[in-house]
Amino acid sequence: MKRIDIFSAIKKSYLLSAFVGLCWMLVPEQTHAQQQPMYSQYMFNMMNINPAYAGSRGVVSATALYRNQWVNMPGAPQTSSISVDMSTNQNRIGLGVQLYDDKLGIERTTGVNISYAFRIRMSGSGTLSLGLQGGALNYRANFTEARTFQPNDPAFYQNVNGILPAAAAGIYYNSDKFYFGASVPALLKTKLRNGTSVDVTSGSRDMHYFVTTGTVLKLGQDFMFKPSILMKVVSGAPVQFDLNSNLWIQNTIAFGFSYRTGDAMVGMLEWQMNPQLRFGYAYDHTFSNLGVYNRGTHELMLRMEFGSGNGKIASPRYF
Repeated sequence: MKRIDIFSAIKKSYLLSAFVGLCWMLVPEQTHAQQQPMYSQYMFNMMNINPAYAGSRGVVSATALYRNQWVNMPGAPQTSSISVDMSTNQNRIGLGVQLYDDKLGIERTTGVNISYAFRIRMSGSGTLSLGLQGGALNYRANFTEARTFQPNDPAFYQNVNGILPAAAAGIYYNSDKFYFGASVPALLKTKLRNGTSVDVTSGSRDMHYFVTTGTVLKLGQDFMFKPSILMKVVSGAPVQFDLNSNLWIQNTIAFGFSYRTGDAMVGMLEWQMNPQLRFGYAYDHTFSNLGVYNRGTHELMLRMEFGSGNGKIASPRYF
């Protein structure tokens, strides 16, 4: 791969600066956003948290995720998502679509997002992606089903059901052995008034910022070690880290462990069934006070790729 010349590097640096500036202007002061679903296996499909990841694998990739959190706890979160992404225009453009459904108690959010990533070839094997995402979500809250301390509380007479806009932005750099990403998965602050009308000037939850990085190290002939970190920043809350490690054996099976600060320990199993199909499972053991009231969290992942193993793209891909 040819090295980029000085003029090209300057032009790309201006493009990156303009993109970051645009993202900054889109984020209002003291903004709020919808609560973000949590995934333990985020590192195997980062488009769920960063739109710039779209198309980075170089093939058509379809991923399904299901997460059943805090089993045996009434009203605990349940999240499912299906995403498809691909690259086009000689890998210069990444496109993606995501469908998701998130349930928490009497609340339920169903949405669709479309991602676009502009991919810039850097020196060596590196690629820098600038991603934007737009979509819509349907938020419902069945307040009439809520159990309250005060019977016939008028605040719970009316259910909420409305359509809200959604937007996200991110940057993502990856090479064969390393990746780094930063994203704001919910740029717009939105709120429903009177159950149905949209208010985009105020909100009830805080903006999230995600930063991810990871690498892969070869340990002998048959082993690959893949450490990674996810940092989650929310205004008014402690910074949370996911510290992850995965050990791949003969590029076929991987055993992993994660530590989520202040929350849980996670065990992971990944199985590359063939060049096109991968299965993943994660179990979260909560060590916070909530751990007394539930039997852990189960998460399943299934990915199918069209194009891997046919000589176009090396398989398996680690990022």
